[in-house]
Amino acid sequence: MVDWALAGRTARRLVSPGPSTTREDAAAVVRELHEAAATAVAHVEALTGLSPAPGGPVPEVAVVDRPAWADANARGMAALLDPLVEKLAEQQDSRPGVLATAIGSRATGLQAGGLLAFLSSRVLGQYEIFGTGGRLLLVAPNIVATERKLGVDPSDFRLWVCLHEVTHQLQFTAVPWLHGYLEEQIAEFVAATDLAPEALRERLQDLLRGVVDAVRGGQSGESEGLMALVRDPRQRAVLDRVTAVMSLVEGHAEYVMDGVGPEVVPSVRTLRKRFAQRRKGAGPLDRVLRRLLGLEQKMKQYAEGRVFVGGVVDLVGMEGFNRVWEGPQNLPRIEELTAPERWVERVLGRPAVLA
Repeated sequence: MVDWALAGRTARRLVSPGPSTTREDAAAVVRELHEAAATAVAHVEALTGLSPAPGGPVPEVAVVDRPAWADANARGMAALLDPLVEKLAEQQDSRPGVLATAIGSRATGLQAGGLLAFLSSRVLGQYEIFGTGGRLLLVAPNIVATERKLGVDPSDFRLWVCLHEVTHQLQFTAVPWLHGYLEEQIAEFVAATDLAPEALRERLQDLLRGVVDAVRGGQSGESEGLMALVRDPRQRAVLDRVTAVMSLVEGHAEYVMDGVGPEVVPSVRTLRKRFAQRRKGAGPLDRVLRRLLGLEQKMKQYAEGRVFVGGVVDLVGMEGFNRVWEGPQNLPRIEELTAPERWVERVLGRPAVLA
């Protein structure tokens, strides 16, 4: 469905250059990011009460540039999606011809490459779980560009970013079933899909064209985004579960990066204030995400993850909150993100009373 090798090559050609810096300064940034990632581990574990599962692999920390980030994500998406798309194709009565497949996959690969190139200049860090077995990526040029734009202390900002990304790393190393759960949800989503591959590709191409239009500032009507691919009620149920778990992991990371306090990151309050201002407005990334997700509500649910985590910790403490990691049955439901007391009552079996 997508020529991911072509997507990676396209992204490398289109990626914008990073901020200007000397070779010595660049090397210093790389060293400091590695040190900050190592420092963040102890702070995250102390605040969350989590620790990696015994005997698990030690995640790699890689400080990368924009092309390397695009390459990694093209490979990761291929590793995740290609086997699922193949299963989907096997369910169909007929398959498109070799020529149609080649042309369609190249067209979609070019569009996916353009999207990867755009995002490669915005992403600060990422814990990569698909296709690598777990790897922490820190995108050095984007971190430097952002700290300059915000006018904040570079060392504080680099540690602050690492706290967020190391939290994601800890989530997946301390909770081994979480990775498999996400893969199961995506597989269930595919199993509930009854579109022929060609029809699905056409919808995906329409979506990517809408994304390109959003990047350019176009406002040509409403778009259903990813919801355009979702017709079956079973798919919508899966999407709700995935949205809830992603809201949880993002909200948990947001809680941690602020929760360490000024004794760890002296300018943490300034960082949060200026970073929050950066997120406001209808900038290019906002338009892309809204077009991809189709609904403003889906964007709000990521912020609601922070409300959920903070609300549960206020009610039952961090130890009580950590019951969320015991199994899929304890993950929040989508309606509980804004009502953490309902999660407490369902999972802990007692009325939620503010501590």
